[in-house]
Amino acid sequence: MDKETLLKPRLPEDDVEIPGVGTVRVRGLSRGEVLRGQGLKGVDLEAYMLAAGMVDPPMTRDEVKQWQAASPAGELEPVTDVISRLSGLDEGAAKSDVPEVRDDSGD
Repeated sequence: MDKETLLKPRLPEDDVEIPGVGTVRVRGLSRGEVLRGQGLKGVDLEAYMLAAGMVDPPMTRDEVKQWQAASPAGELEPVTDVISRLSGLDEGAAKSDVPEVRDDSGD
């Protein structure tokens, strides 16, 4: 096997429609990004995931926090759900060795 195949980024992407706003493009998080997110909870975890996973438009954590403050309560959830699905964190996440990524506490 060619080592370059293992080292080449191959993160899946998808579009998410935000009703009344438009369509954004997101990608799955790499294992390294998931591990770096350990210990984050609630709005900080959501801001981290979105900043890492947003492809178009790209966003910083501070910009995501502005979006969190400006949006209706449920607007970001479909976006984070797709990022979680693309990252392999939606199904079986309770069995993951990175349980913090599925924190649904909303803190």
